[in-house]
Amino acid sequence: MTDPNELQQALDAISPGSCTYQEWLAVGMGLKEAGMPVSAWEQWSARDGSRYHKGECAHKWETFRGSPSPVTQNSIFKLARDHGWTGPADKELDWDDEIRVTPASDGRIVDPHWLDVPELAIPPADAPWDPAAQLTAYLRALFEPADHVAYVTESFMDKDKRRPTKGCWDRTAERLIQELQACGGDIGRVLGDYDPEVGAWICFNPVDGQGRRDSNITEYRYALVESDEQDLDRQAAIIHQMELPLAALVYSGGKSIHAIVKVDAPDYTEYRKRVDYLYGVCKKNGLAIDQQNRNPSRLSRMPGILRGGQKQCLLETNTGKSCWQEWQDWIESATDDLPDTENMADSWDDLPPLADPLIDGVLRQGHKMLLAGPSKAGKSFALIELCICIAEGRPWLGRFGCAQGRVLYINLELDRASCLHRFRDVYDALGYPPDHVGCIDLWNLRGASVPMDKLAPKLIRRAAKKDYIAIVLDPIYKVITGDENSADQMAKFCNQFDLVCRELGCAVIYCHHHSKGAQGGKRSMDRASGSGVFARDPDAMLDMTELTPTDAIRKQLENRAACAACKAALDRRGLEDAYSQDDALSRTQMLDICKEQLSLADRRQLDADIEAATRRALAQTAWRIEGTLREFARFDPVNLWFDYPIHKLDNGLLEDLQPEMDPRSTGRQGAAKRWGSGKEDASKKLKKDLSDAFEASMIDGEVTIYSMAEYMDLKPRTVKSRLKADGGYWIDGEKVGRKEPGYRG
Repeated sequence: MTDPNELQQALDAISPGSCTYQEWLAVGMGLKEAGMPVSAWEQWSARDGSRYHKGECAHKWETFRGSPSPVTQNSIFKLARDHGWTGPADKELDWDDEIRVTPASDGRIVDPHWLDVPELAIPPADAPWDPAAQLTAYLRALFEPADHVAYVTESFMDKDKRRPTKGCWDRTAERLIQELQACGGDIGRVLGDYDPEVGAWICFNPVDGQGRRDSNITEYRYALVESDEQDLDRQAAIIHQMELPLAALVYSGGKSIHAIVKVDAPDYTEYRKRVDYLYGVCKKNGLAIDQQNRNPSRLSRMPGILRGGQKQCLLETNTGKSCWQEWQDWIESATDDLPDTENMADSWDDLPPLADPLIDGVLRQGHKMLLAGPSKAGKSFALIELCICIAEGRPWLGRFGCAQGRVLYINLELDRASCLHRFRDVYDALGYPPDHVGCIDLWNLRGASVPMDKLAPKLIRRAAKKDYIAIVLDPIYKVITGDENSADQMAKFCNQFDLVCRELGCAVIYCHHHSKGAQGGKRSMDRASGSGVFARDPDAMLDMTELTPTDAIRKQLENRAACAACKAALDRRGLEDAYSQDDALSRTQMLDICKEQLSLADRRQLDADIEAATRRALAQTAWRIEGTLREFARFDPVNLWFDYPIHKLDNGLLEDLQPEMDPRSTGRQGAAKRWGSGKEDASKKLKKDLSDAFEASMIDGEVTIYSMAEYMDLKPRTVKSRLKADGGYWIDGEKVGRKEPGYRG
């Protein structure tokens, strides 16, 4: 049970003024679920003086009547951590206490334990100062000479609080500066008298001279960051450590400082996006932002003004990063989720253990595998067989041993009933008892699939506590994000599989289709459709190509089918001793024995059985699986028969067959097409080969000499020579790029 004092500490760390309505409700629900009194919510809400209304908490409290999935105190703790809270008050560590380190990748720049808190240079109330110079410096920092400036010096009473009137907006920054320089230090002569107990305000974005609403804003240059939940020095320290691109920093004369941040948005829509981003970063770094300051026409405190005995003063101008884009790039580079570098010597004598194999000699647990093949290769059946073999701990394809564990099959193509029947049919055909069928989960998404970048977080959330050792997606064309021929887009797509592997600690296995045309003349890793990323991204790539059995092989299939039918007929009658092992291999011998041993009725049934067995045998298709592996040595090609609904190992019939070649790549005409009829054609061929290799070798937007050499099956220096001779590429060390028009490097 959570300590009530710890919950109160978390609550104290949250600024109600920075919360949305939904967050405010969540705090109330969480407090009630934790058994806290309504007064705790009431006292906390009262800290937001502008939105708090007495009695509203008690009214809402009565509507929280519980639900099957209640909002708990965990929501309060999460909200507190988003506001920079790091846990309960510091205490002396015991031997058994765990030290937790918050990774930098959570979006935080500010470390609250190592915050350099300087003392702000706020002038005392009785110190001499030049108000006109203060305001002049502010205007020069924020405005162009021709910009109209909106400001307010008068106020009115509203619900026991003084609020600004509409104000003025008829003068430009240039005119205001001229009048301030001539006023002898008396700001009232320029702006009009103000109430020194209330102060004055200014709009930090230029207006059109017709008003100070959002519609009057002419340029969306700045946003206001204000927080009054922490002491002033700590506010400034966080702002500086975040390196906000400040146009100005102003002390409000009260509980806060106003940071005027450069956002430089081209329009209102982009302004809203940038302010949301800005406020999100501030919130993660412990700065409780007043959410009401989002509008571009919002008023800020005017420097050079007295307020309740304190000076609204300009603290600094143009500090932090120089502009919005520089700051955003810095934030994203400083808070990325990439791991730190490590020194090899640190692990040399204590290497981490390798992940256990999931599929012996093919794939380790937590890694990725792609099964590629043409249509009608039975890829889906092969993956269903794999799911069953992992669940039951049996060899896959009769060849590869599998670790036993839970597996999730994501069905993107079949309706639910067909998928369930297909699993049952494969179980029956394999002859396995369903001892661990409960280790197989199905997620049927036909008609409900979404792109992989949207599917990945949904998948991670559903699978987080299921302890899967493998997740199978079938097929991926249903969830591909972007153009499958774009290396850059496919690299981002494949990164989603890495995310799933990393977050769930399981293997991801998926299938993809071949490109069009005959595949026999290609390497196995180059047959998958689309970008070469598909061949290079997975840790194991298994490729299926079809083999065409000869007439002699089909004769043998017919012979075996007839022999098997005869054997079964004799065995049913208890006549196992009527034939030898050699007899069982000859159709003629077995038919003669059946003629002698079986009745006329049995022979008639046998004729029907032989016809059915022969028809099924000839309906089988032949396939070869080849592997391109990252963690294991390449295995010898595996020949299979697809005997619906399962794949069966070949016993030697298919050894000497080769995959079908593309007729366009063979013979004299094919050679002419491939090599050209002269030097000109050969030159075109070389240029195209380089272009194809460049596109296929691109990973995360980069191409190297070595990746092109691997693709072209050439030595790196040969590829380098060809690139130089072509003249259309630049080479920088190992990196290769295409020259843009006008390139002079």
